[in-house]
Amino acid sequence: MTEVIQTAQSAPEEITKKDVTKAYLRWHFANEIPHSFERYLSPSLLYAMMPILRKLYKDDDALKAAYKRQLLFFNTQLSWGGGVITGLMSSMEQQRAEEEYDKKEILMQDDLMYNTKAGLMGALAGIGDAIDSGTVQYIFIAIAVPWAQQGSPLGALFPFICFALYQVSLGMFFARQAFSMGRNATGLMQSTGVQTAIETLSVLGLFMMGVLAGNYVKVSSSLQFDISGREFIIQDILDQIVPGILPLAVVMGVYWFYTKKGLKVTQALLWLTLILIILAGVGIL
Repeated sequence: MTEVIQTAQSAPEEITKKDVTKAYLRWHFANEIPHSFERYLSPSLLYAMMPILRKLYKDDDALKAAYKRQLLFFNTQLSWGGGVITGLMSSMEQQRAEEEYDKKEILMQDDLMYNTKAGLMGALAGIGDAIDSGTVQYIFIAIAVPWAQQGSPLGALFPFICFALYQVSLGMFFARQAFSMGRNATGLMQSTGVQTAIETLSVLGLFMMGVLAGNYVKVSSSLQFDISGREFIIQDILDQIVPGILPLAVVMGVYWFYTKKGLKVTQALLWLTLILIILAGVGIL
């Protein structure tokens, strides 16, 4: 009777989507806190996974081994990478725990789990950084810029609050979907819906950057001259032909510099300042 009770107690508990959501939230809010050069963000992932691992592994040695598996070097983006990998590791650990409990052949080997995690963390980080940090947050900023110019606190609070809510919601969605899909979760990133969302956000981000450049990059020419008694003002002529051509030229010039020299922001600012000073000095701008 005692052996039956002990066996029942050692069985892995069922992992629910609520557990996975909790795991992602732990990852989300502990993301950069234990950051170290040796392990990078793996302590955050382990912290996220601890409640799930405790439900799965009742044997101390098995639990320690699971902790060590999740403590290997790990680094990825917060919501896209962290969400998918948190859900996927929960699913894979659940399968591993069941295989150990049922005394079956261990198909969910340590190397398979880590290689899956390592293979995804870089690719998903690239997508996440490009979409979240490179597009979505600037959309929120572009919306709030007019409020900030008017002195409204919403200009500072709106981008921060909306971006934070966006990331935590997206991360929970990816974690739950990846847990449901298991080892097929990599197909989530290739699904039509996700690809359409990525393309839509990219186009919208470019559109918003154009709006910002057109409205908040102020460059005009002061050059004017007389021909046969008629005054020609260059800025008025440019406005009639292509309004906003000078701000566009500045933006495209900086973009060209980045494509040729790399993302050297300080150099770009210094060259831009020098060129504008020279042009202003000779009366062109």
